[in-house]
Amino acid sequence: MLTISLTRTELPHSLTMTTPSREDSVYLAKLAEQAERYEEMVENMKRVASSNQELTVEERNLLSVAYKNVIGARRASWRIVSSIEQKEESKGNEAQVSMIKVYREKIESELAQICEDILKVLDTHLIPSAASGESKVFYHKMKGDYHRYLAEFATGEKRKDSADKSLESYKAASDVAVTELPPTHPIRLGLALNFSVFYYEILNSPDRACHLAKQAFDDAIAELDTLSEESYKDSTLIMQLLRDNLTLWTSDMQDTEKPAEGAAAPAAEGAAAAPGAESKGEEAA
Repeated sequence: MLTISLTRTELPHSLTMTTPSREDSVYLAKLAEQAERYEEMVENMKRVASSNQELTVEERNLLSVAYKNVIGARRASWRIVSSIEQKEESKGNEAQVSMIKVYREKIESELAQICEDILKVLDTHLIPSAASGESKVFYHKMKGDYHRYLAEFATGEKRKDSADKSLESYKAASDVAVTELPPTHPIRLGLALNFSVFYYEILNSPDRACHLAKQAFDDAIAELDTLSEESYKDSTLIMQLLRDNLTLWTSDMQDTEKPAEGAAAPAAEGAAAAPGAESKGEEAA
């Protein structure tokens, strides 16, 4: 009788250790990204982020990409299911609406779990260990983003609480950005992009959204000649997204005095509109 025995020694040592090293965790995260296994990418980068040591730019971006892909898929699912729910409600199909509601709440539970997971990592490890102005802006912006994602589907007091925390985080990021980063820096521009989306979609304040986006765009234009070759592509891409949103929002404001939250054509936000930008640290919303 033929028997096959698999032992741990047949696997590479780095994959069989109880706790992979920092270097191995980063490598496994990159491997998971290539395989599009983003939940595993999250776990590997969360292990690195929990070391209480400041992350390198590469590690920081890997963490952002991992969570962005995990949350992004569910945000897209939530929007689709919510749209179907509204259509069924308008038709008076109560049985279908009841089923959809249960399914939507399942997605919302997953969204909440992901957001709470990264917010805990940010509050416990990343923000306290951030030393550079760039990393401080990056993490406070990220905190604002994930509170905003919670506000997208929450209702009542929960929505208000998430919106308040998002606003607080974006303001904290902005306070550092204006003193530590030039107007053309991709992370500062990405912050302005996402902060303006927050004003438009969560606070329903198109005037403030447009003012913030236009100010960031104009400030960057004024210093465009100082833009480094290294960040030129990322910065100009985000500037284009800022301008696209301004065009969209201005048009909406002309069509109606008070545009509905979550317009049919959602505002562009960082990596959501430009996947390549996120890996450079300009996340998204």
